Amino acid sequence: MSTKKITWCKNCLNMSTRPRITFDEKGWCNACQWMEEKKKIDWAPRQKELEELLDKYKSKTGNFDCIVPVSGGKDGSYVAYMLKHKYGMTPLAVTVRPALSLPIGDQNLFNFIQSGYDHIHISPNPKVLDRLNKYGFIEKGFPYYGWLIAIMTAVIKTAANYNIGLLFYGEDGEVEYGGSTESKNKALYNIDYMKKVYLEGGHEKVFDRIKQDGDISEAELSFFKFPTDEEVSEIGLAFTHWSYFEPWDSYRNYVVAKEHCGLVEKDEGNVDTFTNFAQNDQALYSLHAYLMYLKFGFGRATQDAGIEIRRGSMTRDQALNLVKMYDNAYPHDLIDIYLDYYKMTKEEFDAVLDKYANKDLFEKVDGIWEPKFTPGEDFEI
Repeated sequence: MSTKKITWCKNCLNMSTRPRITFDEKGWCNACQWMEEKKKIDWAPRQKELEELLDKYKSKTGNFDCIVPVSGGKDGSYVAYMLKHKYGMTPLAVTVRPALSLPIGDQNLFNFIQSGYDHIHISPNPKVLDRLNKYGFIEKGFPYYGWLIAIMTAVIKTAANYNIGLLFYGEDGEVEYGGSTESKNKALYNIDYMKKVYLEGGHEKVFDRIKQDGDISEAELSFFKFPTDEEVSEIGLAFTHWSYFEPWDSYRNYVVAKEHCGLVEKDEGNVDTFTNFAQNDQALYSLHAYLMYLKFGFGRATQDAGIEIRRGSMTRDQALNLVKMYDNAYPHDLIDIYLDYYKMTKEEFDAVLDKYANKDLFEKVDGIWEPKFTPGEDFEI
């Protein structure tokens, strides 16, 4: 019987189970390789690319110049701030309202808008959003899949309606955190990339499921549909990540958003990580992080620790202690909220978790999946 070795990055704690990740001869993951590469990049040509892009799309008729999707969190706030205050652009900030939004997220969004931004709040039909989220949870192990679709499709539809050609998202997570590096030297990306990487190829699967229900019309699905290639070409849409144009630093983004956009942190810590200033907009994120842990063996603390290691504020040993403390976080306090939202029994809910738990990495003990591995220690399955 063949065996497979599970390894951890020798610099951060990215696991070899992470989709699309690669390692070099030193055992460093591609996120850490990119960290080193960024120190040597001449950013001047990329800065010139940015300026040319902004000049191309700057409105000559008093329209908005570009769109920035925001949640009120650090990253979208930082991008909008930079576009407006450093580059003299007039961005339109767009938020797609998530299910189960959290009060602190609502407050941060309000604070961001009040700091001086034009803003549109999109509220997709809850009947459709909730159904897509549930089917995403069941079919993809992705608890806010409908919302994930909409932060692309509904934002694109808004851009088309306002005839705004340029859309700025924050970072390219594949490049920054470990995954495909195909886009690291490309300023622009397309809808196929969104579907393949961000939606993990499941967009049509959940759509087929919802169409089989027969009680949701094509018009009600409008906010969740991607435009055709012809429509993209006709509007002249361009999609880009701010992280392409300068070294991405999520902590710097937090500091800027706190100082200039009214960002506030949670008073209490999170159960699944040691940070308190990120991903505070919706209750479903904790479930997303737990499912990530069950699928791949790493959770939110591992991701946060990797960011801190790569920016030089934490050692790998410190990170290991935090990962052992936080990563295995079954969302006990939120279970009743999830069961009510998905209209599921506890047995049905746990059956979905069981479906996605990686049996090579986990075993069930007293009804909870527990790791067979020790973080940071290579092992074979």
